[in-house]
Amino acid sequence: MAAPHALAQDEGRAREEEMALRTIVVVGASLAGLRGAEALRAGGFDGRLVLVGAEPHLPYDRPPLSKEILQGRWEPARASLHRPETHDPLGLEWRLGVRARSLDLAARALALEGGDRLAFDALLIATGAAPRPLRGMPPLPGVHLLRTLEDCLALRAALEKGPRVVVVGAGFIGAEVAASCRARGLTVTLLEALALPLARALGPEIGALYAALHRDHGVDLRCNASVAAIEGADRVEAVRLGDGTRIPADVVVVGIGVAPATGWLEGSGLRLEDGVVCDESCLAAPGVAAAGDVARWRNPLFDESMRVEHWTNAVEQGAHAGRRLLAGEGRGEPYANVPFFWSDQYEVKLQAAGRPRGDDRVQVVHGSLAERRFVALYGRAGRLVGAVGMNRARLLVGYRRMIHERVGFEEALAAAARAA
Repeated sequence: MAAPHALAQDEGRAREEEMALRTIVVVGASLAGLRGAEALRAGGFDGRLVLVGAEPHLPYDRPPLSKEILQGRWEPARASLHRPETHDPLGLEWRLGVRARSLDLAARALALEGGDRLAFDALLIATGAAPRPLRGMPPLPGVHLLRTLEDCLALRAALEKGPRVVVVGAGFIGAEVAASCRARGLTVTLLEALALPLARALGPEIGALYAALHRDHGVDLRCNASVAAIEGADRVEAVRLGDGTRIPADVVVVGIGVAPATGWLEGSGLRLEDGVVCDESCLAAPGVAAAGDVARWRNPLFDESMRVEHWTNAVEQGAHAGRRLLAGEGRGEPYANVPFFWSDQYEVKLQAAGRPRGDDRVQVVHGSLAERRFVALYGRAGRLVGAVGMNRARLLVGYRRMIHERVGFEEALAAAARAA
């Protein structure tokens, strides 16, 4: 009897022949794009497989950019996702340092910067997202966004001069940058437009905990703070708030979220609404799939249209989208995953599973907020929809599984009580 892997490859080749797939292009040499390419090869596709990337680098991990690399504890090579022993045998054709300019869906062709045209039989879109600038943000030296390796290294070089740092936005990226700056002993002011950081996503109690965490580590956290202007002549000098307060700054980092990188798809015929709109299986059009930060799909597990910007989703959705392209016509297997993410700040690791919201019913079931070691469950419409833990990583695995199984909230509380 043939091995399961061999059978999967045989089935993949059969599908490939049926659809006459000879060239598949992946736009976005990212985590999602790389996992999609791996899944295509594992599924039996042995034709031409091209990965187009706007950055000049082979795929690398982004989470260390706001933490280990920014702090100077890692050098960039450590974040590389490319493993020669794994990826060289796949026969991937890399087109790095070149952006996709437009998509001609009818002609099944991709226009690249520089004038090249790349024909394809199937396409995986994994172009990720780009940081949102502040409205009216001046192009002054000392003002930074953080998304790419170059962004990180430029910011790291600036931090080595011992500057006064202002971080705009206390979401996960902004908070991680603030924590990394404090780890370097820098003076940091962290500005948040809401009353508490993370309160909209995780609720006011956890928002208050994170506010206290940063203040305990010496961050000047200012909430309900709106930025009126970033000031400076030859370089940044200060941030002026809406109430007139002026905060001196040598470095300003803007971390107010990201927008999906879909500008190159305008006029392509694909539906674009805060991402590339896909069906439940991650298909955006016949023979065109999307994955990672750029993809918006209806997750049947939550009956919700969502776009997820986290590492785990890029891994899982990238692989799913690759398999979906090999499946050919038809409805395709739904991508019904439970989102999962984490954030490392100071001595704590926050992990979250599902779709928690600040207005959910929240109950701490393990540990306590006071000791900063806990698990909290989130219920909505009688169902367990989220779990958030701090320094309790092992327990989150089980709750993620329960969310996937659509366990009721009371049932989850009872299970937690038995496990306590």
